[in-house]
Amino acid sequence: MDNEEPSRKRKTYKNRYDLFTLKEEEFKNKYRFTKAYARYVVELVREDIQQNSKGGGFSTELQVCTALRSWARQEVQDDAADIHGMSQQSLTNICRRVAIALASRASQFIYMPRSLEEEEEIIAGFRGICSFRNVVGAIDCTHIKIKKVGGDSAQYYINRKGFYSINVQVVCDSKLQIRDIVAHWRGSTHDSRIFRESNIRHRFETGEFHGRLLGDAGYGLTSFLFTPIHNPVGIKEENYNKAHIQTRNPVERCFGVWKQRFRCLLHGFSVSLENVKMYIVALAVLHNIAVKMGENEGIMERSISEDNRELHHQPRDVEVRDNINGQTARQLFINTYF
Repeated sequence: MDNEEPSRKRKTYKNRYDLFTLKEEEFKNKYRFTKAYARYVVELVREDIQQNSKGGGFSTELQVCTALRSWARQEVQDDAADIHGMSQQSLTNICRRVAIALASRASQFIYMPRSLEEEEEIIAGFRGICSFRNVVGAIDCTHIKIKKVGGDSAQYYINRKGFYSINVQVVCDSKLQIRDIVAHWRGSTHDSRIFRESNIRHRFETGEFHGRLLGDAGYGLTSFLFTPIHNPVGIKEENYNKAHIQTRNPVERCFGVWKQRFRCLLHGFSVSLENVKMYIVALAVLHNIAVKMGENEGIMERSISEDNRELHHQPRDVEVRDNINGQTARQLFINTYF
């Protein structure tokens, strides 16, 4: 009788071909990113992807690059799947698998300054724009389209432009790096409410940061969030408003670059609500990695579209009230620096 253990069948991966043997220009044309960027993301999620036994036999490299292409190019899923020799369902599963791995690492790539030195570096970046002092972040919201929602709460996902969306709050720095993100509010929710109920507001209220945020007129004025003056009087207030607009501009540029980099953010998602929220965070992680690695070639630095811009020049929330301490702090700031 043969007592030898039967040899275990080794798992083989369907790589189709070695993606990284492509020339740099050819690779970037196909996947919208450099090989160095793709390799970094592959190694970042490799352990998670390989631990998942339902990978369909596709290599980690192929799964990551396929997901990047799908999110960046926003092509018809059937075409994206055919190009890589897989079914549409395989592509859907792969994108979800890679997104889960990326979103689980959000705290590694999306964070407010963790030291005084880092905060001072961010403040210096904003000050370099228009000499506006002590700014640690620019805040705004942007709408991400989603498929039609059913149930009693469906109406709350319809924004002022009449389409279903998630209203996503972002704080960014002067380099367009996303420092904080809230990606779960329904499309009809006003920006000011999202901030009012956010953890980032609580962190500013408790004095965790020395700097302040800049927001548009839809937000309530506080000592830690400066807004523009509605009817400026005199040269000092006019200069303040001009500097405020320019210094806050990175958050609009951030949205523009983020959505150009991942065009699925422009065209919307057809996946479940919970998956949409996860995908948005995953794409914020990828955006920050791209910013740090200088992946900006070919990305048009344009602000959010006119439709989106109109959405965010919305009427002020009736619940928004300018804080007396905020009024005092802003006026002192204007008198001192303008």
